[in-house]
Amino acid sequence: MELNKNNIKKILLIAVIIILIFLVLQNLGTVLNFLGLIISLISPFLIGLCIAFILNCPMRFIENKILVFKKPEESKNKNKFVKLKKFLIKIKRPLSLILSLVFILGIVFIVMFMIIPEIGETIVILKNSIPGFITRTQDWYNNLVEKYPDISNWLSEINIDWNKVSDSVFSFLQNYGGNLLNSTVSAFASIIGGVINFILGIFFAFYVLIQKEKLSCQIKKAMYSILPEHITDKIIEIGRLTNNTFSRFLSGQCCEAVILGFMFFITMTIFRFPYALMISVLIAFTALIPIVGAFIGCIVGAFLILIVDPVKALWFVVMFLILQQIEGNFIYPKVVGNSVGLPSIWVLVAVTIGGSVMGITGMLIMIPLCSVLYALFREFVYKRIKKKRIPKNKYS
Repeated sequence: MELNKNNIKKILLIAVIIILIFLVLQNLGTVLNFLGLIISLISPFLIGLCIAFILNCPMRFIENKILVFKKPEESKNKNKFVKLKKFLIKIKRPLSLILSLVFILGIVFIVMFMIIPEIGETIVILKNSIPGFITRTQDWYNNLVEKYPDISNWLSEINIDWNKVSDSVFSFLQNYGGNLLNSTVSAFASIIGGVINFILGIFFAFYVLIQKEKLSCQIKKAMYSILPEHITDKIIEIGRLTNNTFSRFLSGQCCEAVILGFMFFITMTIFRFPYALMISVLIAFTALIPIVGAFIGCIVGAFLILIVDPVKALWFVVMFLILQQIEGNFIYPKVVGNSVGLPSIWVLVAVTIGGSVMGITGMLIMIPLCSVLYALFREFVYKRIKKKRIPKNKYS
């Protein structure tokens, strides 16, 4: 390799990168603390970007499909109709944003309107059912003791020193009470900080949505002025692909949750399970967490049905497992996988890896992220095959 000017620059760049990586690995704790501080400082803006991304999906549909106003032709005779049309075009963006907020809040209100009466009835039923449930449990225990007397003898041999237990509890509270109080204060401060960050994020999201074209133009200008043109073009292309993929994933996830909720409501209504509406809505909401979210609704639903009828609770779990298998193996990979352009097998792989690495957040992020990487890698493979002129019959 010739030691010309370009090659020397490349060697120096590689050397600087290696040194930086070495320094980062040597001071990994300090670097992670610094990154945590930076993330905490910009968290309101990150929250705002997430809110803006979610609101942008219905806002874009309303703006482009519903509030379609053609720009009036310029003329000397400007009547009231032309002035009204210009005014509507001017307020099209904020009106779309307001309608998007109304749409989302309306869905939340409708769901709460359906669930709150059910919760009230559930509390009353639980209040009336718990004494009978306790009585049935005592009868079951008495029958078990009569049938197996060895259990009663074993339990009677267990001696508990309650004075020692109370001393241990008092000692624990004395030693760790201060830490518990500090933890409570810290948790309360974190909640207050989270609420403040969320409110700031909402205002930031409104600004981003109102001025999104202007902000996009400013970011592109900055990139073109700093980076080479071909690199900027590639970044913009990847950004568009990422935005489209995440938007389709969000809509596909919501569609899948609605389908699952209807499946449970219809099935529970047919077989006359109690709390059909409330449990179905709860499962639909928790199903927004990919693959495993509906299990949270299953646990709550099984507990509610258990208080009323233990046998039906068992059948509810069986029904849930059957519907979950249908949804997880057929509906979810098809609806969400097709919406993000990711084959079914890779959807399951993405959910598994994302859940093991980052939990619920990893599940939500990994599917569209894997879709973006899959599309970029597929494009790279096709270009390489075309460049090498490999005939199609060798890989088809």
